[in-house]
Amino acid sequence: MTATLRIVYHLAAFSWYTFVVKSLMAKDGEELPPGIFVYGGPWKYITFLNLLLQMVFFGLAAVNDLQPGKRSESVLNRCKDLLFSVFAFPVGMFVVLLFWTIFAYDRELVYPATIDAFFPPWINHSMHSFVLPVLLGEVLVQPHVYPKTKHGLAALGVVGLSYLCWVIWVYLSVGIWVYPLLGLLSNAGLVGFFLFNMSVVTLFYLLGDTLNSYVWGKQPQRVRDKEQGKDKNRQRAKRK
Repeated sequence: MTATLRIVYHLAAFSWYTFVVKSLMAKDGEELPPGIFVYGGPWKYITFLNLLLQMVFFGLAAVNDLQPGKRSESVLNRCKDLLFSVFAFPVGMFVVLLFWTIFAYDRELVYPATIDAFFPPWINHSMHSFVLPVLLGEVLVQPHVYPKTKHGLAALGVVGLSYLCWVIWVYLSVGIWVYPLLGLLSNAGLVGFFLFNMSVVTLFYLLGDTLNSYVWGKQPQRVRDKEQGKDKNRQRAKRK
């Protein structure tokens, strides 16, 4: 029953995200409302990139569920766990929290009212609300093996820095910030805002690891410790 539920959940989530991404891509060519500009297309928005991330993760998860043999030892399963633990969970939770926090303060800073006529409410919630319960459901559906914390955070930091460089590139190319909020900040404010965001993402990474251990006990931890033990044995062998 558990295996069947997991397969259905992953297929349903993958189908849902595929539908949402397809609906967004169908907007290509339509007249853009104030607040959205052409350069970079949807690829400049972390919300859209997050949808692709979630779609890819649940697609991998579904394929992994359907493959025969010992799935827990496969390369695909390790890639799936890495994608969820380091990127899908912390980034997805971050997008939801940051968006609604800024939206509650002043929506014009992140999602101007002019966009409402372009994106219906269900698309807005698909991008900025439903991501959270789907991720929490994934935590309950199956355990995930987390990498060493320093390695996970290093990978997360590289991705965060890459996105920052992309946002700055867009600004230098067209003179418009991807998000209106950024235009209100000084250079020091931008640095502080980025560091704050990375701190929040880091906390979500640690939260995901904590929830994973709380729901599933020490099973994922034992697998991780086993891998770390192998690394130590290899280092000892090299010294000899």
